[in-house]
Amino acid sequence: MSGLNKPWLAFYPQEVSHQVEIPSITIYDVLERTARLHSSNIAISDGEREITYSQLKEACERIASALYRRGYRKGDRIGIMVPNSMEYGLSFFAIQRLGGVVVQVNPNFQPAELEHLLKDSEATGVIAFREQKEKLKKTGLVDQVTFIAADREIFEEDNLHHWILHESPDLSEKDVQPEELAVLTYTGGTTGRSKGVMITHTNMIANLYQSFETNKSVLSKAGHCQLGISPLYHGMGLFSFVQFVKMGAKYVPVAKFEMDRILELIRKHQPTYFTGSPTMYIAILNHPDLQKDDLSCFQMCIGGSAPLPIEVMKNFEQNTGVPIIEGYGLSEATCAVMRNPLIGQRKVGSIGLPIPNTDVKIVDTATGTKEMSVGESGELIVKGPQVMKGYWKNQEETERTIRDGWLYTGDIGTMDSEGYFYIVGRKKDMIITGGFNVYPVEVEEVIYQHPAVLEACVYGVPDPYRGETIKAVIVLGRQANVTEEDIQSWCRERLTRYKVPRLIEFREALPKTHVGKILRSKLVEEERKKQNI
Repeated sequence: MSGLNKPWLAFYPQEVSHQVEIPSITIYDVLERTARLHSSNIAISDGEREITYSQLKEACERIASALYRRGYRKGDRIGIMVPNSMEYGLSFFAIQRLGGVVVQVNPNFQPAELEHLLKDSEATGVIAFREQKEKLKKTGLVDQVTFIAADREIFEEDNLHHWILHESPDLSEKDVQPEELAVLTYTGGTTGRSKGVMITHTNMIANLYQSFETNKSVLSKAGHCQLGISPLYHGMGLFSFVQFVKMGAKYVPVAKFEMDRILELIRKHQPTYFTGSPTMYIAILNHPDLQKDDLSCFQMCIGGSAPLPIEVMKNFEQNTGVPIIEGYGLSEATCAVMRNPLIGQRKVGSIGLPIPNTDVKIVDTATGTKEMSVGESGELIVKGPQVMKGYWKNQEETERTIRDGWLYTGDIGTMDSEGYFYIVGRKKDMIITGGFNVYPVEVEEVIYQHPAVLEACVYGVPDPYRGETIKAVIVLGRQANVTEEDIQSWCRERLTRYKVPRLIEFREALPKTHVGKILRSKLVEEERKKQNI
């Protein structure tokens, strides 16, 4: 198959263009335009608090001015370490107004994880709630990184809400260029050391317009409301939020996935748009108080982060009349790469068709240059304006991942004769649990720090609820007296909760190659045989 052959174009809905024009604008230009066209629309509804688009822009101008007066400049990296909230939206667009770079920080990170991210990004400030201040102290970086409080009840001088009330919106500088860096989002790697994915303004803007074109039959309608469950510190969550700002629609942030609260918010706000992981959809469908009409408000639902079980999709569609649209994306491509069509042929189990302005190929895993025939598996590679600039301060990994403009995803896939793609495996050892990416080496490093552990191997076990459950197989030192709970407690003190192994197995020895390398694949194979997979 020639690289110029794009069979998927024949299956685009008639109203979806093969190519869309990408404007040369910045992320903050998106907010300015929306504040001009939809000034009185509710931008964010957070509990009892609501803010319009004109108020959001005004607040962001004041925060950006305050940051500038305190020495922050264009290009400075500033972390946002708050859960989904109005404060995240204020912080994000204020940093974009300044011309700074948002460093996405998981608020659940422990000091060791936080230290690596802040050191690597060379962040000089972190916006967070005061409860996080002790974590920052434990990193030893308090002299290099300024803590900026986001608490709305406490109005000390270095506080977002103090700035909104007392600072003047008089920042005149505005020379940010679309090709410049806007966001650093950290993702793991085969080495286990997380890397900063460099997303430019152009990357984000391009993906916004590509995705809107694909879904415009629904998104072009007025009155949309998104239930913001996907974490804003994750690429998919942030992208969905900015997309709704572009539309002038309402965003309802949800700080924590608690099903009783989710159902309450659905009934109150009647959200039309929902993006979630398989775990979230399963939890919604299995809530004992779910009523027949509770989900009738949805007009569009997107499945992301991990493959969605077909039975879950069918059950959800029966309850709502709205299909869950499967797709594919990754942090290195801003967010979206492929989607099943909203109108037309939707193939359950497929990740769909490449979105406009996007090229996709399946190539051999050995050289990465030979294009595979229809139906043959190989590595999925992507080219398009949404592909990242590269990895922050990591030229070697950038050159390994982006070759001749093609992003090598590490995912193994196939393409059928109609241009629909399917994921059949992963080249990398990444575990996807509850929609979150976990890299085994990162967990293993923590387990190895336990004084009783001799050897360890971590991998994902298929799980109908989470997608995968993390399992650790451990060899203990002589005379060690350690329980499963001891290991889990050790990990909980050093890792975000979703990275802690739920399954622990102790063995006398681990399978290895002749040169002593632990055979993770052998353990995975044994597990699959146990489950008859």
